[in-house]
Amino acid sequence: MIDYICKKIVMKELIESAWENRSLLENDTTKNAICQTIDMLDRGQIRIANKNNGVWSVNDWVKKAVILYFPIMKMKSVEVGPFEFHDKIPLKKNYLEKGIRVVPHAISRYGSFIDKGVILMPSYVNIGAHVGSGTMVDTWATVGSCAQIGKNVHISGGVGIGGVLEPVQASPVIIEDNVFLGSRSIIVEGVKVESEAVLGANVVLTSSTKIIDVTGDEPKYLKGYIPEKSVVIPGSEPKDFSAGTFNVPCALIIGKRKESTNKKTSLNDALRDFKVSV
Repeated sequence: MIDYICKKIVMKELIESAWENRSLLENDTTKNAICQTIDMLDRGQIRIANKNNGVWSVNDWVKKAVILYFPIMKMKSVEVGPFEFHDKIPLKKNYLEKGIRVVPHAISRYGSFIDKGVILMPSYVNIGAHVGSGTMVDTWATVGSCAQIGKNVHISGGVGIGGVLEPVQASPVIIEDNVFLGSRSIIVEGVKVESEAVLGANVVLTSSTKIIDVTGDEPKYLKGYIPEKSVVIPGSEPKDFSAGTFNVPCALIIGKRKESTNKKTSLNDALRDFKVSV
């Protein structure tokens, strides 16, 4: 354990130095530190963001390693059957030994971590992402760079989870455990969806999206996060412009998931209880 901690400290120092002085990217020691960091990301030994004592924090140096990985890698053509790719980042391999089900044409990049028991339908997972065990990434869903996805999350068809590399201190999109994301929902710009929340189809969440809790006598306004167990649907609210008043998108919290309902079924049931499409 001590050797492992010391290794991380050395890698961090090398990467921080290269971040300030890009000429160090010509140094083999620096290149090895970057490549080792990406390999540790790929294995799930480190991650872009961690939750400690209920608070998420970004590991800036790891994100810097991802950014610095691109300039030290060279373009390479890869052929997969009749398909050809031309890129700097290789694809993940050895899904069988990792215990991951991968349906054609699912693609995940090296440097993303995908845990045992994950199901990838035809979808895309980018470098730096972390996908927890038991999660389903459904058809044409996208998990962007550095996005942090918890365990037993259902990412429905066509969901777009945004990626973020720069600025390095920016928080990635965080989807906590047992969350359900309805079809064609979009979560970007570092928004956090807390555990067991349920998003209906077409909910769009950005850092500036108004999130309105309408379950009480008066609306409560939030931004940047969805509280745990919340049931959320798309909505709109009027906004005044020079040309007149127009409706702009928002997200409405209309209730909470019930403790009494099994997690496996309540994802859909929570929406049906409120007559919301999945």
